[in-house]
Amino acid sequence: MKKVFLMLIILLFPISVLALEYPSLDSKNVEVYDMTDGIVLYEIKPNEVSSIASLTKIATTITAIEEIDDLDKKIIITDEILKTVSWEASKAGLKVGDELSYRDLLYASMLPSGADATNAIAISSSGSIKNFVEKMNALSKRIGLENTHFVNVTGLDEENHKSTTRDVRKLLVYALKNPTFKKVFTAREYKMTNGVVVKNTFYTFYKDSKINTSKILGNKTGHTDDAGYCLTSLSNVNGHKIIITSLHAKREGNDFYNIIDTAILIDFLSNNYKNRLLIKKGDHIKQVDVKLSNIDSYEIKAPSNVLKYLPSDYDKNDFKIRYDGLEKLSFINIKGKKIGTLNYYYKDRLFRKDDVVLDKNININILKVLANYWYICLIYWFIFASICIITWLIINKKSISNNN
Repeated sequence: MKKVFLMLIILLFPISVLALEYPSLDSKNVEVYDMTDGIVLYEIKPNEVSSIASLTKIATTITAIEEIDDLDKKIIITDEILKTVSWEASKAGLKVGDELSYRDLLYASMLPSGADATNAIAISSSGSIKNFVEKMNALSKRIGLENTHFVNVTGLDEENHKSTTRDVRKLLVYALKNPTFKKVFTAREYKMTNGVVVKNTFYTFYKDSKINTSKILGNKTGHTDDAGYCLTSLSNVNGHKIIITSLHAKREGNDFYNIIDTAILIDFLSNNYKNRLLIKKGDHIKQVDVKLSNIDSYEIKAPSNVLKYLPSDYDKNDFKIRYDGLEKLSFINIKGKKIGTLNYYYKDRLFRKDDVVLDKNININILKVLANYWYICLIYWFIFASICIITWLIINKKSISNNN
């Protein structure tokens, strides 16, 4: 109850402090990831390997979507399939003889976390759970999950079935790029072709909670003895897509600390983070020298507003701009052409680039050309005069010869 009270305090009284500190959490492993900007905002032991319970079904689902050509193809649920489901696993209530599409089974696997649906997908599409798990591990390797290995398709505790909060986040970011997966992940309920409605356990089990979950767009829950209570979710916080992954949280009565911690973090971000204006369109960046023109320098300005999602205690001195481009301009540079790039850094991490385009004509100044290159002009004049004299002598010589 102490965590619930803390969350309500944060919600009702936004914290504004000089040294911003994240709230205390129950979850042993946490990662808060800003998907919009592609940056980790906060983490607790993100690379610690552990069981991830039914968060495994994210890998099962995206693997199925990529491997199965026709998701609307129907299969029949058999007794042999249901016998593979462990008694301790959560189930979607499939029965022998049910004729369902693979698409139905994706929702039945993710929303109520049905191991019966998950096993049915694996066996029907690949011949065996073992064959399907090999495909999951191939996917894991291909997308760079460094600390992940799957042994089953459901997430039940088994030796060497492991992952981390960071790898779960990487997996979810990858999967959300697929429109079919995203639709499943963000669904609250789904009516299967046999008329049965499956519902998301997140909203079923936490429906009596007083915690505000309105900003959560999609989620996957999980629980085993080894993993504790787990949750990975996608939220919209101040216009940013935020992924929060929690492992090893506890439950006290009707208080599930995977969801409590997630809600606390969402409220904390809502109250303390926003898009900060670091530089305005038209602000001065630097002067570039101009040669042989009526102007001596050209002012490079910010081509647009530069915003970054930052906490209330951000230090503007951590924001840096580097210009890479021409350091001298002249009349040979043409209006509308790119002359360089502005690179924006926060805490030495590049987060944005803008092209610098010349926005005016640079006119030639003849007097400056003569003043700077008089010796070249003299040489050209001498060569021209010499050619004229030689030509005149040749013509004159021919004229004299003709007269003789």
